[in-house]
Amino acid sequence: MNREQLLGRYRELQDYVGWSDEDAGRVRRVKPLIESHIPALVDDFYAEIKRHPDANKVFVADAQVARLKVSLKIWIDQLFAGPYDSDYLLRRWQVGRRHVEVGLDHIYAAAALSRLRQGLISAVRENWPPEWGDVSQTTDSLRTLIDLDLAIIEDSYALAYQERLQRGERLAAIGQIAGGVAHELRNPLNVVKTSAYFLLNAKSLSPERVREHLNRINRQVNHANDVITALSSFAKPPAPQLNSVSVIECVKGALERYPPPQGIQLVCDLPDTLPQVNADATQLGIVFGNLIRNACDAMPAGGTLTLTAASSDGMVEVRVMDTGTGIEPENLAKITEPLFSTKAKGMGLGLAITHAILTKISGKLQVTSQKEQGSTFSVRIPVGSGASES
Repeated sequence: MNREQLLGRYRELQDYVGWSDEDAGRVRRVKPLIESHIPALVDDFYAEIKRHPDANKVFVADAQVARLKVSLKIWIDQLFAGPYDSDYLLRRWQVGRRHVEVGLDHIYAAAALSRLRQGLISAVRENWPPEWGDVSQTTDSLRTLIDLDLAIIEDSYALAYQERLQRGERLAAIGQIAGGVAHELRNPLNVVKTSAYFLLNAKSLSPERVREHLNRINRQVNHANDVITALSSFAKPPAPQLNSVSVIECVKGALERYPPPQGIQLVCDLPDTLPQVNADATQLGIVFGNLIRNACDAMPAGGTLTLTAASSDGMVEVRVMDTGTGIEPENLAKITEPLFSTKAKGMGLGLAITHAILTKISGKLQVTSQKEQGSTFSVRIPVGSGASES
């Protein structure tokens, strides 16, 4: 929040509570009445904090408390002297951010400020000259000003605390991604290293053995490239290049790139007569590639992969069905969340990318699953101009 936005927010709060120039004048007028009480009020402020272990643990050194007492005295001086402008406001704003930095729970700061308010009002009443008339207007103005200060401090605290939480979440996400990338890349790199060592050191290699190891290296390099592509696609997904696309051709292309391994029977019902959709063929290929690979990974002991397609109600629907391990009911709602994965390896980005791609073309992804019986992923895409780039 910049200075102009902050000042506008403060002016709005002043209007809300009815703060006026007359209030400011009344507060300034009583500054001489409370000056002799300030040192005792400052000492009481931190003495009260020290009585609460959770608050006191923030202040570990007497020198730190001594500096804070000086700061609090300046804060009180400014409270009564004004002017209540953007510089005044920024100093209040920094108080809330500082509380987050030192780890002081705002509840203690609010309670201590309430105690300070009581002390200041008592000092005003105690020293109020009778010839000045009724004291209540002045104490009301002082209460309002301190409430405004507290509102700004708490607003600043809440924003700074949220920023701190978000930084922590980002760091945690980076760590999770880094761990997933390291796991995904370490295996192919080990294979490449092993084959390279073999090719460099083995004697009398036949052309077949050379080709075998070169193919192994090529496969693992492709796998590493797929990991990096998935990460890049998630971090900065490209805008879809929309064209009239055959969904069936996209499915067949994905099958060519990711053929089911040995032990998995493939059953297809993919009629070529289905209407075309307005989509990005490359991105649809990623969608179906992710679903086919996930289905095969769910059947480590073998099984049946069934692909069907049909159209109805202006939509083309493709179903990817497996007879694998299934998904726990409590995980069904999480499977498209970034970094969520039930696999022993993997970054948990495939279905998140799939969901993002389909959303951009007004498509839908639905899943049903039964434990140890398999899962069905249904992709529904609008026919023709029903897609959008937004």
